[in-house]
Amino acid sequence: MTDRIVIVGGGQGGFAVAAKLRALKDERDITIIGAEQVPPYQRPPLSKKYLLGEMSFDRLLFRPESWYGENAIDLRLASFVERIDRDARQVVLQDGSTIEYGTLVLATGATPRVLPKAIGGDLDGVYVMRDKRDADRLAEAMRPGARLLVVGGGYVGLEAAAVARKFDVDVTVIEMADRILKRVAAPETADIMRAVHLAHGVHIRENCGLTRLEGENRRVVRAVLADGTTLDVDMVVVGIGVAPNDQLAKDAGLAVGNGITVDEFGRTSDPSIFAVGDCTELPFDGGRIRLESVPNAVDQGDAVAAVIAGSDEPYVPEPWFWSDQYDVKLQIAGYNGGYDHTVVRQGAREGAASVWYFRGDRLLAVDAVNDARAYVCAKKLLAAGGNPSPDVIADPATDLKALAAQ
Repeated sequence: MTDRIVIVGGGQGGFAVAAKLRALKDERDITIIGAEQVPPYQRPPLSKKYLLGEMSFDRLLFRPESWYGENAIDLRLASFVERIDRDARQVVLQDGSTIEYGTLVLATGATPRVLPKAIGGDLDGVYVMRDKRDADRLAEAMRPGARLLVVGGGYVGLEAAAVARKFDVDVTVIEMADRILKRVAAPETADIMRAVHLAHGVHIRENCGLTRLEGENRRVVRAVLADGTTLDVDMVVVGIGVAPNDQLAKDAGLAVGNGITVDEFGRTSDPSIFAVGDCTELPFDGGRIRLESVPNAVDQGDAVAAVIAGSDEPYVPEPWFWSDQYDVKLQIAGYNGGYDHTVVRQGAREGAASVWYFRGDRLLAVDAVNDARAYVCAKKLLAAGGNPSPDVIADPATDLKALAAQ
């Protein structure tokens, strides 16, 4: 029986597991199986600095390709796992070859949801943003005066709009819900970010669905909206969420909910198989959530690597996220699920503000807009279980630094 550690997925989570195992001096054989033709790399800059030409792809790599050989990590690029044979403890690749494992880690990530073909989702000029290929294709289409339709007013869609405006592209964002950021943020945060985009010339249409896209010679040229209006477009970016890549786990008979079900140690329903990152549904605050974030993929990957190496420390998520749009940095500490009221606090400098989420008298999360002090304070309070009064937070005389130190 081999003791090889096989990691399926060459993204942030998979890399984190491998790197941490080597940092912990675990000398077992490691194989990383990645679907892309390039070594593991950072994804967030793809839709920002890389797309804008401000960062070369080499700078996105976690490590040079030579690092893997130097650390005795077998990196299989452009490879796909067809299925998991749990009885034989091996993965079967698309080419029919097999790799035996002692421990298997699923770091399969998530896939952007796409528009149905029936409404023109397969036309040329319709893009999602997930990997290097997506960014390269979109960069070729960005040109001054081009007309972009962004479908979806979440963070992905708004970030795409912000980058497009830097190319002097004409941008319209449509959101089927009654406001942008409906699923992920309070109305107060949405109001702030809407104002930012409007000030940069973005057209935002809320409570507005898409009926279909129309094309000529297989390329998108027009969007028909649910209210019957039409827009002439040169390209479309779809930002309507992602779906966890959990089919491999389902086919193998592992427990799956909203992602691959794992316990506090990252183990699946098979004790020899772990899962990390965007593909997982993990325990949090008495329930289960799926966290789509780089910090979670890194932290969970590190924690799982430690468990594989012999630790018995559970992973306790401390959610945090960020979004860069124009010169606005939105930093989010905590998880706002289940909040029942918010408090808005103005920052010390112009344009800075924070939105504090509460459930009853318990602090859940904070959205900090160009307000690093509020963000740092929130992270400390959440980590310590602090629950300041909403009135204290709303009081401009409150010293956040002193509050966090209590």
